Amino acid sequence: MTFLAYQPVWNAGFLWDDNVMLTENRFVQSPDGLPEIWFSTEQPDYFPMTSTVLWLEWRLWGANASGYHLVNVLLHALGALLWWRVLLRLAIPGAWLAAALFAVHPVNVESVAWITEIKNTLAMLFYAFTLLAYLRFEDTGRRRWYGVAFGAFVLGLLSKTAVAPLPLVLLGVAWWRRERLEPRDMWRSIPFFAASASLALATIWFQHHRAIAGAIIREDDFWSRLAAAGWAVWFYLSKALLPVDLVFIYPRWRVSGTNVLSYAPLFLVVATLAVCWRFRRSWGRAGLLSLGYFVALLLPVLGFINISFMRHSLVADRWQYFALIGPVALAAAGITVALGRFARGGEFLRLACGAVLVISFGTLTWQRSRLFNDVDTLWHATLKGNPNCAVALNHVGAGLFESGRVDEAIVHYQKALAILPRYELAHYHLGCALAEKGQTEDAMAHYRTALEIYPDFVDASFNLGTTLLELGRTQDATVELQKALAMRPHWAKTHNNLASALLQSGRVDEAVTHYQKAIALQPDHASARNNLGWVSLQNGGLDEAIAQFKTAVQIKPDYVQAHLNLAEALFRKGQVREAVAEYQTVLVLQPKHPEATERLAGIFSTTPDAAPRNRDSAKP
Repeated sequence: MTFLAYQPVWNAGFLWDDNVMLTENRFVQSPDGLPEIWFSTEQPDYFPMTSTVLWLEWRLWGANASGYHLVNVLLHALGALLWWRVLLRLAIPGAWLAAALFAVHPVNVESVAWITEIKNTLAMLFYAFTLLAYLRFEDTGRRRWYGVAFGAFVLGLLSKTAVAPLPLVLLGVAWWRRERLEPRDMWRSIPFFAASASLALATIWFQHHRAIAGAIIREDDFWSRLAAAGWAVWFYLSKALLPVDLVFIYPRWRVSGTNVLSYAPLFLVVATLAVCWRFRRSWGRAGLLSLGYFVALLLPVLGFINISFMRHSLVADRWQYFALIGPVALAAAGITVALGRFARGGEFLRLACGAVLVISFGTLTWQRSRLFNDVDTLWHATLKGNPNCAVALNHVGAGLFESGRVDEAIVHYQKALAILPRYELAHYHLGCALAEKGQTEDAMAHYRTALEIYPDFVDASFNLGTTLLELGRTQDATVELQKALAMRPHWAKTHNNLASALLQSGRVDEAVTHYQKAIALQPDHASARNNLGWVSLQNGGLDEAIAQFKTAVQIKPDYVQAHLNLAEALFRKGQVREAVAEYQTVLVLQPKHPEATERLAGIFSTTPDAAPRNRDSAKP
């Protein structure tokens, strides 16, 4: 059922920040990236188990997105099956219906259809298995199952720390089974609390120093956040029970902490829990477990801790992935018990009602999955549901820019900045578009604004440095490119451009070192090879120069400057016929190229071994 409901994503592509997690993640793509995945602090989040799985998948699928999508769907299906077994052990009626509804619930599409969210589906697999192993430990008394449960929980935390509230769930389960908490329950939970706290603190550190890195996420105070938490609980519950009008990025709420009415939703949450507690020995027991579980699993995303995405929205469908089973299980149990009271036809009614719900949810999931096929479809759908979404406006603009519709892209970027003035990515993209139109100073102004908002924005720093280099402001360019290199030392293109800036400043040896580093990091970097060859040519190293130029044109056959430089080097070497062939290649690529035309004219008007004119005209 799960694979059928998610059929539209079987051949879907990469989305939004899949580049950060996968397609441009050097740790995932490097054969020796695993140690850095586990022991470095360079990634935006510390989810090493997730990154390890992606590392393994990259060996299998490479840049083919279908494999990653199918693995996500499989993990989700396995998680649903594990929940079925967990609910059975807890003797909750309608366990199969609850698991089936969870498997095809439309709210989960974001977690399953987005490759990056394998951190959700993988963590869920370990999380549900933890509960199953722990229940088996309780039922059998075998300590090895306790060890298995703890190990699975740690792996879940290393996949995504959203499962950190699990120790509270263990206490809730103990209360559900025995209607009280015993000292042994508290002692058993201590290692789980310790692991949860340790990795939660690590995640907070990564969010603050890497994902956020100085950007302003929220300016509201504690009281506003407390009030908004109540709003979020009811919002998530409404989408869990009636999954319609789902949006990839919901409008961002403005909740006043000074308005007493803002706390009404939170008061209702507390009151509902209190009523369930009051009647915990009868009908309130199931409600207390379900709602208590729901709120506990939402704690990491209710806004008390800054998450980078919260600058755009305070809620997201994927954030209730772990909490969702609570209300779904309660609804399934209620349906099963209520319809089971019919003496005649009760079983048929249960089957019919379950089938209608599963088919309805599955159909909604299939329809929503189609929106995740490609980025353009997703962002246009997001704008339809949230017309003032700055992120969607920015990314629609990026799509327009890539298709050559620069003026339309600029309009979208400007709209995004009118909604969210301190949106560094929109400033960066607007800078790129203005640079494309030749408005260099305006472009650099937006690059600088992006860096003021987010000082570690390496792309903006690189573009600013490269633009300064093109303007001949080599000293400023060198400073900016050095900043970019410090932030991302593995970028071959930064080494290449920094080397060119150093070369123009007369720092030849340093330039050579950076050209060599660029080539070591990216052997097929044609520009770096051409530039290194040019330096060798000027220093008399003809053989080295020829080797580098030849490699450059093999990598990029239409690289005019490399062909021109190769021709010059071959001529100096005395290989006139080969030089003529290269000049002729230049003219094939650019029929009116003045320098190649002049060179050939000079060669044809003199003897083959005559010295060429303007020998020093080869350029990097």
